[in-house]
Amino acid sequence: MELPSRAKGDELLRPGELSDARRRLRRLARGQDLTAVVVCAYDHRTRMLPFLYADMWMAPAGALAIGAALSDAGIARTRIVLQQWSPRFRPSKARLDGRLPDMLLISSLQIHAAPCEALIRDAGRIDAAHRPLVIVGGSKVIYEPWTVFSADPDDGWGADVAVTGEEYVLLRMLEAALSIRTASEPLRSAFLRAKDAAMLQDIPGLVYSVGDGDGQTDALVDTGIQRLAADLQELPHPSLGLRRLEPPSRRAGLAPRALPADEVRRHSPIASLVMTFGCKFSCPYCPIPAYNQRVHRMKPGRQVADEMVALHREFGFRHYSGVGGNFFNDPAKALDILTALARTQIDGLPLHRAVRWGTEATVHDALAVREHLSLARRAGMQALWMGVEDMTGTLIRKGQTVEATLSLLRLLRAEGILPMPMMMHHDSQPLHTRGRPYGLLNQVRLLRKAGAADIQVLMTTPAPGSRMYEEAFASGLAYRSVAGEPVEAWRFSDMYVIASRHPRPWRKQLNILAAYLYFFNPAQLLLSLVRPRGSQRFSRAGLQLLGMCGLWPTARRVLHWAMQLRRGPIRRHRRPPNSPIPMRSPDGGRAAHDPQRPAALGAPPAERTRP
Repeated sequence: MELPSRAKGDELLRPGELSDARRRLRRLARGQDLTAVVVCAYDHRTRMLPFLYADMWMAPAGALAIGAALSDAGIARTRIVLQQWSPRFRPSKARLDGRLPDMLLISSLQIHAAPCEALIRDAGRIDAAHRPLVIVGGSKVIYEPWTVFSADPDDGWGADVAVTGEEYVLLRMLEAALSIRTASEPLRSAFLRAKDAAMLQDIPGLVYSVGDGDGQTDALVDTGIQRLAADLQELPHPSLGLRRLEPPSRRAGLAPRALPADEVRRHSPIASLVMTFGCKFSCPYCPIPAYNQRVHRMKPGRQVADEMVALHREFGFRHYSGVGGNFFNDPAKALDILTALARTQIDGLPLHRAVRWGTEATVHDALAVREHLSLARRAGMQALWMGVEDMTGTLIRKGQTVEATLSLLRLLRAEGILPMPMMMHHDSQPLHTRGRPYGLLNQVRLLRKAGAADIQVLMTTPAPGSRMYEEAFASGLAYRSVAGEPVEAWRFSDMYVIASRHPRPWRKQLNILAAYLYFFNPAQLLLSLVRPRGSQRFSRAGLQLLGMCGLWPTARRVLHWAMQLRRGPIRRHRRPPNSPIPMRSPDGGRAAHDPQRPAALGAPPAERTRP
């Protein structure tokens, strides 16, 4: 169920196309008095290692990007609500400047599907004449857009449109609706008219219902796979989104004003910053390469430096997380960023004295630039998350070996960069082996001795959009229920054993917990305070302390699931997830996001007429 690729040479937008769309929408939005609320859906049942704390301390890049795009397009009255901060928020209670917003935009990961649906349902309770235009995006709908529409005639609910692409797709859709909107007409009404007039069919990256969408969805129109922004310089400035954050609260509605700039860092001490998109590897469990059309995109170094300086001066950020993909995928572009950051000063100080940042790369690619790791440290790199998976390469080969991985950790430690290995546990890997570094604890021990400051240990889990996803369900690998407890979307966090052929899957669940207990414990905390000497000592001790504190909620959830796995029975899926709603392309052919359907679906059904 990987996303299909566009034709060769047609994967990217033309240079300047995103900037032009931003300018056109800005002209259209002028004087239209529009308001928007962006909500990042969040399921609090997912709070556990290895992402505990970071989920609260870093405003997610996706929701910020949407808010920045809307603000840049002239919709200044935009508010970004993070459900991890505001768990009781309800769209029906939201008032922005005393009125219901014109748009409700929801961003959701797969693991947050339940609160995403709850938000859509709550918005559907608003009277149709005043209901905001409900737009849903994020990885949940990028790969399975039908999940935000109802196929049940007795339970009608659903979004107005699913955006399966990036900012450009959203802006082009709004441009089409605003181009025909009359004075004081609800934006949702203008959208429905644009949809009926076939004005959205030439915008790849949309999925919407046939008809008015006020009840059961009889059919979905899929406009295809998006074109990607080739030049990341054309993206709106990230500060625009940070200025629109809703203050954390327990209220169901909105605060009178957005979070003041001088309080943003207190609630989000880490700033997410897009640096790169894509990866040249094609791991069967990862959807990233197909989503990026096998293309790697990267911001110029000067722009990354300017954004870091601007966010530091306006909000006081000292820590950044470079998000988007494999940083060292393209060494030349990565070195451009590192060189620009190393040359940058903030108020007379070198950038690395004012800010710290971390990002992600593979072992193979980081070793390819080993002679430039000192430059990375001078550029402010504090931590590098590495996709180690399995050091022996049994699970997947990405150029990593035991010797290469340990060599990289020692190099990073020598340069003052915190190594943060990410591992994946799988059915054939035992907890411990004698005389060879294959067991999970063997590898954790080697990584710890080589200087790992933190560790992630996840279970291989079928991810939507990956090559293994469909086969995992069709072959019966994926669990449907365990001991009568359904495997809900929030358990797809890679911390739960929900797809395995191991005869005792509860042992695999306990293996993951054992790995964290082995790495995070009082003895290691004391050692981190003794060695290494220098500035890394307190960073390592802090990570140990956070890991130990995070073990309690993690162990509580993991042990419950391990008991369920042991108790059984385990019931398995026998077919992959598929849309219960007929999907078609605008011309009636095969829908790009429904790969299991026949190549031709016949003529499109007649569209219903709204009263």
